[in-house]
Amino acid sequence: MKAMVLTAYGADAAFMETERADPIPTDGQVLVRIAATSVNTVDTMIRQMGKDLPLSPDLPALLGMDFAGTVEAVGDGVTDFAPGDEVYGCAGGLADLPGTLAEKIAADARLIAHKPKRLSMREAAALPLVGITAFEGLARAGVGAGQKVLVHGGAGGVGHVAVQLSRHKGAEVFSTGTGAEKLDAIKGLGATPIDYRSETVEDYVARHTAGEGFDVVFDSVGGANMTASFGAAALNAQVVTTVSMLELDLSPAHFKGLSVHVVFMLIPMLHGHKREAHGGILAKLAEIADQGALTPILDTMRFDLAKVGEAHDRLASGQAIGKIVIEI
Repeated sequence: MKAMVLTAYGADAAFMETERADPIPTDGQVLVRIAATSVNTVDTMIRQMGKDLPLSPDLPALLGMDFAGTVEAVGDGVTDFAPGDEVYGCAGGLADLPGTLAEKIAADARLIAHKPKRLSMREAAALPLVGITAFEGLARAGVGAGQKVLVHGGAGGVGHVAVQLSRHKGAEVFSTGTGAEKLDAIKGLGATPIDYRSETVEDYVARHTAGEGFDVVFDSVGGANMTASFGAAALNAQVVTTVSMLELDLSPAHFKGLSVHVVFMLIPMLHGHKREAHGGILAKLAEIADQGALTPILDTMRFDLAKVGEAHDRLASGQAIGKIVIEI
């Protein structure tokens, strides 16, 4: 099979086209011919940082985590999938798990689900990592009807899914962004857009919550923005973060009695811990998508396997809206 691999790590490391033997599914695995994969921030981090990240694979590295495609064969013990099934999942591209920047993958059957019928392969490939992350975070926060939810970065990968899932759960949703295109995208998802560059946290909390704060703050931006999340949260509110690798004064969270939830969705892949939970979430996301309540936004730029580096650069530019997809 054709694959794109890294033979070195670094911000400018080039992906090299190579031929690899087709993977053979072992017990509990399915062999999938990949139709599309998508680029996530963690993919670009692995490329740039290499072994400074404990989850990075050895060189030569086959990256890529998300995929959608068609089952070609199944290993012993697999009963939920059969050749010809259209599936999607997040099952490789880190540690010792070969990734999806290739024509085929032998994936752990616990990490995949049947593809949403309503979505194309490109759309389905955009969903697994960000969908699982958003679903898990909102579940931990107990998002439900009647709540006011603030999603930071609602035009981004995780953020635009968190907006849709929050609305599906009956919440009133607000979301930060900047620039007319991203704010329009947020509005198109049914959330109230907030331009964080033209309005302070205090101002939008006063305007949208009468100064009380939001019941749930979902922060897909992280870093210094965690301080803004604490400032926007109501007393005893729930704060979800997907990017919390920093030192931070938790005093504001303490005096508001906040519950802070850190979501790191790669744990099942890294540690083999409760992998079946991801397959279950993907099955639920497929149901929601087929009900018409969840549609991934795809960036306008299109890439094929030979242009993986350009796809990474597009994500790093910060100009993309929604998910960047690579067609195999």
